[in-house]
Amino acid sequence: MNFGFTEDQEALREATRKFLDNECPTTFVRKMMADDTAHSTELWKKIAQLGWLGIMVPEDFGGAGGSFLDLVVILEETGKSLLPGPFFATALLGTTAILAGGSDAQKAALLPKIAEGTHVVTLALAEKSGRYDAAGVTLAAKAKGDDFTLSGEKMFVPDAHVADQLIVAARTGGSGEEGITLFLVDAKSPGVTITQLKTVDMTRRQCHIAFQDVAVARAQVLGEVGKGWSILRRVLDQAMAGLSAEMVGTGQKALDMAVSYAKERVQFGKPIGSFQAVKHKCVDMMVQVENARSLTYYAAWTVDENTEEARQAVPMAKAYCSDMCKTVASEAIQVHGGIGFTWEHDMHLFYRRGLASEAAFGSAPTHREVVAQTLNL
Repeated sequence: MNFGFTEDQEALREATRKFLDNECPTTFVRKMMADDTAHSTELWKKIAQLGWLGIMVPEDFGGAGGSFLDLVVILEETGKSLLPGPFFATALLGTTAILAGGSDAQKAALLPKIAEGTHVVTLALAEKSGRYDAAGVTLAAKAKGDDFTLSGEKMFVPDAHVADQLIVAARTGGSGEEGITLFLVDAKSPGVTITQLKTVDMTRRQCHIAFQDVAVARAQVLGEVGKGWSILRRVLDQAMAGLSAEMVGTGQKALDMAVSYAKERVQFGKPIGSFQAVKHKCVDMMVQVENARSLTYYAAWTVDENTEEARQAVPMAKAYCSDMCKTVASEAIQVHGGIGFTWEHDMHLFYRRGLASEAAFGSAPTHREVVAQTLNL
């Protein structure tokens, strides 16, 4: 039985790793942290030229025609490098929503621009409650003639400050999953105010968006009015599996750094990795990373194949990877000792990314509850 990736996907992994090693070292990441946008248009153009932005975009719309698993391969490597900017928001969140719910005209208008790197798209879902379920959507969309007016707020919207297009989840009526509609909103529309939030991880910016009587044409509805949750469920499954892949990459990099330091740092005339307390800590970290990787690959496969198992596999992966990433990065700091706690050392960057990723799209306890429901508990 072969549970591995294809030769092409492994080649993609190697090429991605080499590119990011050259173009996105931690010196660049720190530069982007200090930047007002944390987004390099120069790097964005190079990523577009590599075909990453259009990895899931069909060839008919100028993309590579690849699968979600192809994107997962890239995301694991971007997690290792802490890639700043709106790649996750555009290549995964925006693209998936448009593919799942867009009309032929909407796909033709947006997907080629995404693939060529001239259009940044993000998803505006969460609100002040911080919930990522249907009950958390309260932003009102009121019908006004043939059009709609949006009023309300969105929180923790990834990279909205550099977005051209917002995919906004709003409530057109009903409660729960019924009555949620997705709208394509120009980020520069009158009445839209975007404010960057100061968060624990400034390599990936989160934003608050205020909508004040924002007019949206009916033609900008993504999918059908009141049927947006079925699209969002697909987006969220891919988002959680994709973010899990990122966290596997982040955890792997933290482990690699800890092992390397344990081999080099000498105390009492021996490398600290020769001491049982340190070597066993590194082994425990490795076990967590490998468990997370297995769960993530399985979850990604269930999403790619659109199987019923995704209902359990995806929240399992998100819950475990959230804990793993924080724990492994924290233990890696311990292996480094005092230097690991300093701003000058890079270790805290991986810990910060782990904290932010754990909170995104639902916390570990939230997803444990979802898995428990699949067990009828």
